[in-house]
Amino acid sequence: MFKIIDQYIIKKYLGTLGFMLGLLSIIVFVIDAQAKEPRITSNGFTLGYFIINFYPYWILNLIITFTSILVFISVVFFTSRMANNTEIVAIISSGTSFHRFARPYLMTSGFVAVLSLILNHFVLPISNIKKNELEPYTYSALTREEFMGTSEVASGLSKNEFIFIKNYNKTTKGGRDFIYQKFEKGKMVYQFSASDFAWDEGKKVFNMNNWSEKTILKDDSEILKNGQQTTKSYGFPPDELFAGVLEGQNKTTPQLVKFINREKEKGNSNLNSYLNELHQRTSMPVSIVILTFLGLSLSSQKKRGGLGLNLALGITLAFVFVFSFEVLKIVSEKKILPPLISMWIPNIIFAPLAAYLYVKRANQ
Repeated sequence: MFKIIDQYIIKKYLGTLGFMLGLLSIIVFVIDAQAKEPRITSNGFTLGYFIINFYPYWILNLIITFTSILVFISVVFFTSRMANNTEIVAIISSGTSFHRFARPYLMTSGFVAVLSLILNHFVLPISNIKKNELEPYTYSALTREEFMGTSEVASGLSKNEFIFIKNYNKTTKGGRDFIYQKFEKGKMVYQFSASDFAWDEGKKVFNMNNWSEKTILKDDSEILKNGQQTTKSYGFPPDELFAGVLEGQNKTTPQLVKFINREKEKGNSNLNSYLNELHQRTSMPVSIVILTFLGLSLSSQKKRGGLGLNLALGITLAFVFVFSFEVLKIVSEKKILPPLISMWIPNIIFAPLAAYLYVKRANQ
């Protein structure tokens, strides 16, 4: 009998979750595509091109982002229906403990959590590369300019090496007024400047035009050189030298860890957005198990108000959970809290609550 009940609950769990994910994807895709079509076409693309080359990756990102919330709502939904139909009462009355009844919830949530971990750490970053290439073309002109346009750049290669660019274009990976400086014991010992430059993707070097070079010796004398054209390599491509806010999303976790460690060595103090990305990749899948048991504890008893009341409570808690993550990202980026703590606070709060309600329900 236990095996039949387990299979029944697992099918309910995965079936309801699959339906919720599919429904969310279709509704959000239709609304988003209709809203963004004018911007897409104004940038020279067709909606059909975006449906093939952008939206599959965008929807995958959406699904993985909201899986834990939809798990919670799904558990509340199908468990409430079982409670209203007195199925849970019948199972418990047959001599099955509540802990035994909860076992398929643990098994299924564990499976979904492990799958989500793998997707978060290794699959989603690869998908995000495709998504982030085209996503700026769905933004307003002002927002698109921030991601793809021209801006000033100040970047550290190490604690003693710095690059400054007055006008850098993120799309062409070129610009004007380039300066590289190297320091030793707080004193500048070398400077290279160019009036304009462009990244050569094939050779992996910067082509520098109208350049000048200054080497400062120990006696403060200078060696000056200049020329029309030369090439320079600074170890990494522009995307990593002048990393944007989306760069962390595009890296698998091993790549992201290396990137963060390298940025620490360079003395980059603005690492929290990348650290938030790193820690959230684990904290969100763990929340799937926590929210499963929270949903089970809240909805496994028949209540006055029935399914509607449970769903209203579930959706409210789901929004609180999502909103807390977004608020805590901002708090972390402002360096009020460390990223590790910020990205785990929702789980730290919800886990004891879920445990308390579960024990209370099991003892009834």
